[in-house]
Amino acid sequence: MSRTQPPMSRGSFFASIALVGATALTLLALAGCGKTDGTAKAQTSAVKPQVAIPFKIGIMTGTVSQGEDEFRAGQMVVAKYGADHVKMVTYPDNFMQEQETVISQLVGLSSDPDVKVIVVGQAVPGTVAAVRKIREKRPDILIGMIEAHEDPDIVNATADISIQPDQLARGRTIVDVAHKMGVTDLVHYSFPRHMSMELLARRRDIMKQACAADGIKFHFVTAPDPMGEGGLPATQQFVMEDVPRELKQYGPKTAFFSTNCGMMDPMIRTVLNGGGYVPEQCCPSPTHGYPTALGIAIPPDKAGDFAYINAENKRVIAEHHMTGHFATWPVPEVMLSIRAVTDLLVDAAEKKANYKDPATVKASMEEHAGVPITLSKYDEKKGNSYLFLVSNIYY
Repeated sequence: MSRTQPPMSRGSFFASIALVGATALTLLALAGCGKTDGTAKAQTSAVKPQVAIPFKIGIMTGTVSQGEDEFRAGQMVVAKYGADHVKMVTYPDNFMQEQETVISQLVGLSSDPDVKVIVVGQAVPGTVAAVRKIREKRPDILIGMIEAHEDPDIVNATADISIQPDQLARGRTIVDVAHKMGVTDLVHYSFPRHMSMELLARRRDIMKQACAADGIKFHFVTAPDPMGEGGLPATQQFVMEDVPRELKQYGPKTAFFSTNCGMMDPMIRTVLNGGGYVPEQCCPSPTHGYPTALGIAIPPDKAGDFAYINAENKRVIAEHHMTGHFATWPVPEVMLSIRAVTDLLVDAAEKKANYKDPATVKASMEEHAGVPITLSKYDEKKGNSYLFLVSNIYY
């Protein structure tokens, strides 16, 4: 697919998400992010739902500190369908050590007999076990998984629908972007826990091969796991200290990539001020690391307006004389996936759509994205897991 993104129209995604965004920002302020009980409550009595449904939706996302795009997506679902029809919970930040909490939170959503759809994004470890428990008592619930962390074959056999970026194809496309930027070296940060995930490990190997084919030197650097002893602060401190080291060793044409969301802010910030390139984040999005790293305050009336956000990202980067050093997707991939899958399963529960039809899934994703996507099945013969790509934009 082409790696050059044409001038972006606002499209249906930008129009709808801007409408919901201001409401979602209000909900976010009221929500009490990352509560210890895992709930994400919002005072929404004054907000009129945009769509009326005769049942409830259960949704689980990360907290703002774990993944702001996915949390915002959950709040947008609340804004669209109404607080009385959406039960939203968050998984714990330390989800690897608290998988029982992940399971209990997710299973708890199914205890309400009115819940007919459950969407999990990201589907962290423990999700498969929770879904199996739900199936035992509530086989009627339609379940969607976004960016599942567990074995892809098991996820394909467990979820009604699963969607994530095409990680294997990204092994090639991320290097394509880096090559267009003119880089000589690419530093790949990760840690053993992520490298035990099949798709991430295979993507790393593809990136290494693609770099060799394009004359780029590939360097794998082991960073502290944010789930480890030092937590996320230790990981972020490492990135801020190591990026300058790598630039000193390999030169200013060095690009950086990481498998971890928490590394994005310090990586972008350090590259912005010290040189280097960021061809794409682990979860490509205009809001994943960029606004915070660039010091951009998004006004409430522009929340969710990604044409505006992309323009602001580009403006600040230009002010730092770093134009051409950064790239991403024009829409937040996890936000797009959560919203599209939720709407698709709601329509399916009302017998208005067939979530098992690839053409229907692609149409739903593109309707929400407002830009073309490339969609493929993980397994053409069975299951309903999908992989997708969106063309890059350059800042």
